[in-house]
Amino acid sequence: MKFPKLESKTILAPMAGINDLAFRLLCKDLGCGMTYSEMISAPALARKNKATIKLIDVVPEEHPFGLQLFGQKTEEIVKAAQYLEEHYKPDVIDFNLGCPARQIIRQGAGSSLLIRKNRVVEIVKACSSSLSTPFTVKIRSAFEGKKIVAIDIAKACEEAGAAAIAVHPRTMSQGYSGKADWSIIKQVKETVNIPVIGNGDVFSPPDALRLMEETGCDYVMIGRAAMKNPLIFRQVNDYLRKKSFKQADDEAKLKMIKTYLFLAKKHEVGFVRTKLHCQLFTTGMKGGAALRHSLGKAKDEDEIRRILGT
Repeated sequence: MKFPKLESKTILAPMAGINDLAFRLLCKDLGCGMTYSEMISAPALARKNKATIKLIDVVPEEHPFGLQLFGQKTEEIVKAAQYLEEHYKPDVIDFNLGCPARQIIRQGAGSSLLIRKNRVVEIVKACSSSLSTPFTVKIRSAFEGKKIVAIDIAKACEEAGAAAIAVHPRTMSQGYSGKADWSIIKQVKETVNIPVIGNGDVFSPPDALRLMEETGCDYVMIGRAAMKNPLIFRQVNDYLRKKSFKQADDEAKLKMIKTYLFLAKKHEVGFVRTKLHCQLFTTGMKGGAALRHSLGKAKDEDEIRRILGT
């Protein structure tokens, strides 16, 4: 199955602890071409763990959306992917080969699989052949050290049936430190014939354009910048189209926060998560530090609205 053609070149990166339904719908409303869920444990889903199933909070209006799995046992990943396809009908099912979190690495999952090429090929081949949904992979440049494996892994995934490759060009040991080496994305793009999604150090609309021009990648995946400013999706779309964009002023941010609060209440997002997003969204606002301090003490949504004047 081919990767879907998106109306925007922008994609929301899968981020644990961030990508609740209200946040994803907000990003979509602001022009994001496709959203991804938080990582879903394939072993837990294969067992039909109720807590894990509860985390899969998609709704029809979110299309196009992707659901991302992590794990390391082929049978469990296939079973989990088939469950997602049957019950949620995502546009894409993604497999995580990039997470640098220690608790994921200790399970033999995430970016630790980058040094187990045969297992990666086995997983991708088994999933792509048993699903009618496009199966994609998100990778890093390497596990650690200077031996870059992204190009070899990307080619192997394509040959095994992957519909697209997302590349974050940092090693596992780098985490999110240092600078993303976009030249690796360029090398992957020159090696494979499936869509390549560039990810890493896109903090502004000019960054997104430069990433596409320097690497030739088909789509731009945005994570950390979107946490603080979901308006970046609209800004990037404008910049790619007309080389200009409107800065996110306080009025625009307050309007965005109001929309998020409405969506969070509608879709029953927990208060702790709701408050976290509101604190992040105040980044760059006048008196933002004081607002975040006050929001940290808020006990309910009404208090958040009072603090922000929404």
